[in-house]
Amino acid sequence: MKSIYLDHAATTYLDPRVKRAMEPFWDKEFGNPSSFHSVGKRAKEAVDAARGKIAEVLGCRESEIIFTMGGTESDNLAIFGVTKALEKTGKHIITSKIEHPAVWHSCEKLEKDWNAERSQSHAERGGRVSYIKVNRQGIIDLKELEAAITPETVLVSIMYANNEIGTIEPIREIAKIIRQKREEFKTKHPYFHTDACQAAGALEMNVAKLGADLLTFNGSKIYGPKGIGALYIKTGTPLTPILYGGGQERGYRSGTENVPAIIGLAEALKLTNEEKEKENARLIKLRDYLIENLLKIPKTILNGHPTLRLPNNVNISFMDIEGEAMVLYLDSYGIYGSTGSACQSATLEPSHVIRAIGLPYEAAHGSLRLTLGRRTTKADLDYLLKILPEIVGKLRAISPVKLNMKHYQ
Repeated sequence: MKSIYLDHAATTYLDPRVKRAMEPFWDKEFGNPSSFHSVGKRAKEAVDAARGKIAEVLGCRESEIIFTMGGTESDNLAIFGVTKALEKTGKHIITSKIEHPAVWHSCEKLEKDWNAERSQSHAERGGRVSYIKVNRQGIIDLKELEAAITPETVLVSIMYANNEIGTIEPIREIAKIIRQKREEFKTKHPYFHTDACQAAGALEMNVAKLGADLLTFNGSKIYGPKGIGALYIKTGTPLTPILYGGGQERGYRSGTENVPAIIGLAEALKLTNEEKEKENARLIKLRDYLIENLLKIPKTILNGHPTLRLPNNVNISFMDIEGEAMVLYLDSYGIYGSTGSACQSATLEPSHVIRAIGLPYEAAHGSLRLTLGRRTTKADLDYLLKILPEIVGKLRAISPVKLNMKHYQ
């Protein structure tokens, strides 16, 4: 049976070149970077070199890179770290309605804690989170964002590219609005954080060009190891740690460094950045070919922006059927996709992203995310296009739902 992996937004396989770079640090150069002897010093030198590789891609100082266990921890550190450091300045943060669960669950928790403190202290006002809406294509409403920023806003967290529908957000314009608000309020805040886990390896990562104060990325989306990530923190950005211990990573992230994974993360980012132009062109051609042919299936909708989207992302809603059933049928043919974020695969709740772009529950339940990668070929997509219409037909034949498409155009 064929094996066609189309879930690269969930995770990627390890690049053999990355694996080779990591191998010495499992058993030969196994030292603790905090140790003072030569074995530890060699490990520290390797970590420092990895930090330098990443800083070169991001166009920042080496001291501005903090290693974490992944994108989720980096997002948490950015959100809780900045708000804790600035809790006497203000208790208001802004995010969007289509953020990754690592961001919006953190925001929900933060708002809950703020309101609990308010209740206990009988204060007139607690903290709050503003969730900015997006349009039908998933682009954030810049006017609503600008109007939402107040002198009490300490952080704006907007993702660089959406993990489900692939839409690329206008990060530079968001950063410009934030700078203008700082000038207007004569403050150093709000600070700007962006989750770039899906964007890394495909889009511009120079933080000066993007205008970000904090930027999250991880290894598992760029053909690097899982369980490793990093947070860029611009010099001068106030941040309180959320983990305490030995004071590693300049005191921002205590815990013995995962040296092999750090080496792998740096090598993976370097390689994807070097090869992205050629690979993006190849993927865009395949992506557009797939979208064009999937939309030939009756009662289908493309989710996300038609062109301002990640080179490898295809997200289609098939009306009248369940996305989970499609995924299971495809799996039986050796084709591996998803209905949305892998982090939410355990729940049958409809995608909050699809709902946020204005589509009904029926469209959210019928969504299918197919994300291409380095090994994806046109032959793979042709096989998918041969199989999928048959699956859609079978599922629609047994479905009690018969929607009128005039309501979803």
